[in-house]
Formats: sequence, C-alpha cells, structure tokens
Amino acid sequence: MFSEGKEISRVIIEAVKRGELQVYRNDSLTRTITPAEMTSNMSYAEASAGLSEEEKAAGFSEQDAGGGWGAASDDGWGTPKKKTTSKTKGKTKSAVAKAKTPPPPPPPTSYEYRPKDLYQMELKEDMIFDKKRSRMYHDIKTITLLVPATLSANTSGIEKPIGTFKYSDLVRVFRNNPDKAIWFNSQNDAQHKNLADAFELWLFNSYIVKVSNPNDARLDEIYGGQQQGVLASQQAASDLIEYEYNLWSF
Repeated sequence: MFSEGKEISRVIIEAVKRGELQVYRNDSLTRTITPAEMTSNMSYAEASAGLSEEEKAAGFSEQDAGGGWGAASDDGWGTPKKKTTSKTKGKTKSAVAKAKTPPPPPPPTSYEYRPKDLYQMELKEDMIFDKKRSRMYHDIKTITLLVPATLSANTSGIEKPIGTFKYSDLVRVFRNNPDKAIWFNSQNDAQHKNLADAFELWLFNSYIVKVSNPNDARLDEIYGGQQQGVLASQQAASDLIEYEYNLWSF
C-alpha cells in the first residue's frame, strides 16, 4: 500500500485537498474537520537551533549567542559592561537611550510529513457472524490516519491522529482513481489491485488495539502497560478465532 509515489496516505491526502473526501475528527463520525485542520494535524515545526546543554550548563543564555534578541548585561564572562561616556568642556555627560522591547522571534517554520512517513493507520470494524454461511465477516467502518510515534520529528513520542475517514467514502475515492489507488503486487506486475480490493481481501498486516468495552478503553489501558497490551492483543485474536470456530461447530 506504500509503493513509491502511490502511497495510500498520499491518495487520501490529495483527495481531501481536492474536496473529494470528507475528514472527521474521530471514529464516531459525529464531527467533521476542515482540510486546513487536517493539514495542521500532519505538520510539524522545525526545531530552532538554540544553545546546547553544555553551553546552558556553563551559564550562557540565548541573549549571549550572537547578541540574541537583546544585548547581554555582561561580556559573557561575568564582567559587567561599561557605559560609554563623552566629555564636553571638561564635564562628563552620560549617554541616555530609551530602552526598546526587542521584537518577538519569528514563529518556527512548519512542514508537512511526507506521505511515506505516514505509514500507520487504524481501522474500526464490526465482526459479524453469518449463521447461514457459517463464517465471520469483517465490516470496516472507518480508517484513521496517524502520525507514528517513532518519527524523529514527532517530539511528543505518541501516536497523533490526523483525521478519520468513512470507509465507504474511501472505497469511492479508490474506485474513482484506479491509476493512483494501487496495491502493488511485488510478485506479478500484471496483477496490481485496487486499494478497495486490497482491503476486502485483507492484504495488510494489523494487530488488535481495542475490543468493544463499557469504558471504551484500549487493551494497554485495561491491562496496565504496553507490554501487557501486546500480550492482550494476541490473546484477543486467538479468542476471536476460537469464537468463530465454536459458532461454526455448534
């Protein structure tokens, strides 16, 4: 789903910017957000080049670095600066200057993440057992695009949702853009598939992060940690397989 130039994140983002796709705030689909808000969610600010930790420990301040936004009160070594005076007819006259507030620093430049960086998505689905056919169906409801926690530019260190999309809207976008919405078949160039077909055929890797519960909590929140959440995810997948098997058997 992330072949060069045809990443699924690129297809989704470009569809939003064209006005072809509606963005929602979360997977409840009760509130929408604008394309500008989505762009803000998928942007990061460039860190300013400030003093290093060693320089700060040595007692330097931002004002000492090249003058900063205001003049430093000493010469950088703790010695106070001397005032400049001029002599007129044997008398000393001190120079008087009005103090001016330095202009605020410009806001840091923001950049959008590259589509290839946005490789993480979250699906919300209903699992429906068809008793006539004795099999389980996955009915995808929404797909949420996330900023991965592992990106170096994501200084928060946590997953950040960019926007949520109704699955039926995404299917329409994928079908309307068959030349871009491609699931790349690395085994056979003649058998690339549409992204809508890839979801129907379950051609992606995933793991369970939440099963419906009264507190709407994730598995790691219920079991008290990331490691316990991974183990609970594996157990939840096994329980669903066993549940489907028992329904088919009895």
